[in-house]
Amino acid sequence: MTATPSEVAKRLRPVVTRMYLLYFRQTTQSSISTAQLSIMMNLQTHGALRISQIADLESIRMPTASNAINHLESLGLVSRVRDVSDRRGVRVKLTDLGRTELTRIGDERDKQMANILAVLDPEQLEKVQEFIPTLEAGMEVFDSRRMGEK
Repeated sequence: MTATPSEVAKRLRPVVTRMYLLYFRQTTQSSISTAQLSIMMNLQTHGALRISQIADLESIRMPTASNAINHLESLGLVSRVRDVSDRRGVRVKLTDLGRTELTRIGDERDKQMANILAVLDPEQLEKVQEFIPTLEAGMEVFDSRRMGEK
């Protein structure tokens, strides 16, 4: 019998929530919030984005996205550039410092995630490894739909 998205969600949500809490509680505190880090990760993945696209990807309102961008810009982690397709528009991109900081935070959090995964036996770890491309593909489709691509 094939599980429905709702059935899978009911089992996956508590595990993901608990992992999320442990993962972020064990990492060094930073002046970058989790939401701002997510914005930076989206900029790394998608390249320069309009603030409206960032808001869509993050499921937040434009003013919230703008405030987050302002904070990241004040830290020198992102910069605004003219949109070449629409001279009136502005896109946000990662700076070199932003890429460096994203790598540093990523390395630290990779270590924390490895600590959580270290309790699994090799067979369990392999199953997690095999599942990652499925989650990545799902997020790609989800992001594309949120950005208005089909």
